[in-house]
Amino acid sequence: MTKYQIRGGNPLHGTIQISGAKNAAVAIIPAALLVDGACRIENVPQISDVTLILQILRELGADVRTINRTTVEVDCSHIRNRQVPYELARRIRASYYLVGALLSRFGWAEVPLPGGCDLGGRPIDQHIKGFVAMGAEVDVRSGLICARVPGGARLSGGQVYLDMVSVGATMNIMLAATLAQGMTIIENAAKEPHIVDLANFLNSMGADIRGAGTDVIKIHGVTRLRGGTYSIIPDQIEAGTYMAAVAAAGGEVLIKNVIPKHLDCITAKLAEMGVDIEEQDDALLLRREGPLTRVNVKTMPYPGFPTDMQPQIAAVLCVARGTSVLTEGVWDNRYRYVDEFRRMGAQIQVDGKVAVIEGVDHLTGAPIHACDLRAGAAMIIAGLAAQGLTEIDGVYHIERGYETIVEKLAAVGADIRTIHVPGEEDQSQAG
Repeated sequence: MTKYQIRGGNPLHGTIQISGAKNAAVAIIPAALLVDGACRIENVPQISDVTLILQILRELGADVRTINRTTVEVDCSHIRNRQVPYELARRIRASYYLVGALLSRFGWAEVPLPGGCDLGGRPIDQHIKGFVAMGAEVDVRSGLICARVPGGARLSGGQVYLDMVSVGATMNIMLAATLAQGMTIIENAAKEPHIVDLANFLNSMGADIRGAGTDVIKIHGVTRLRGGTYSIIPDQIEAGTYMAAVAAAGGEVLIKNVIPKHLDCITAKLAEMGVDIEEQDDALLLRREGPLTRVNVKTMPYPGFPTDMQPQIAAVLCVARGTSVLTEGVWDNRYRYVDEFRRMGAQIQVDGKVAVIEGVDHLTGAPIHACDLRAGAAMIIAGLAAQGLTEIDGVYHIERGYETIVEKLAAVGADIRTIHVPGEEDQSQAG
């Protein structure tokens, strides 16, 4: 079993380079299924979720070539196998994007229900609603999402009003609509930066998608997409995680390769807490020397404070002066990490979607378990701010979304390392 070992108390100093966006990459790579020709995709993060989605495409018969550390070339022109491997799909939430892409290209898809982090009810009913509006028949049985267009025809444009703002459904319906006949309109669409990035990728290959980043997206179906080159945007959540780490541990760090506008909601809260943040063209310089001040935070769909930053900001609030109120406005089950923080001396009370956090003078290192991707990142932040030794297991969750996080933090002065514990069963294949 692999663990992370952290000795806290070291302020961070130096530069951190942000990788490509996980949430964009895991949709853009399946989108290559729609393209007639080779897609060269740049700024691809080296994370396990990307490795899995590329392996799924290989199993489907795609030609996948690694050009360099951050660039892959994917050619799905000649795939014939449409059976998505069960064991691979169940390990990644984003495998559901294969439904929209395969349905759009072939009029038929059979994809195992996705895995990923357990954040409570994460239904795919809004995805299905979109596919049905475009003429598909969809059935969920025996652990599979089975979708087809009767008679082997192409999907047809349709009008979809999402009952809730859903990033996954918005992107999946965009994929399905790209090669559909006619125009598809998505109302109450999500607006996250990775939705805009997926639309830009598809448009660069010949799609006709307008309105991404607003709550109404219009997709005029085209007959084919052509190959090309595209670079994925920087990862908003990775950048926010390192911003939170500087806030918790103190120091001065330049965070490079970011789009500052995407980080406004995070920047505003950290500045309110007493972190000095200087915006540059594609970088943010963060300084934190004095004490942190309490704030209230509520997660909301973009451009609100992101739910994927909720555990990380909680780690910072644990060492801020005063009482903070943290409200989760998106998922039902995002406080599973609280018991682990309590092991470190945090004072947190949870009632439904609300956590009341009483700041303490310091956290104390302890053995803790990463229960999901973002909670795991938050535990690293807590470990950096704590006194003594913190040991985190379940780090395969963290490696789903963070490229070389140990090396990046060590380079700015964190006392963090990876250790391998012999004789313990590796659970990295679960979930």
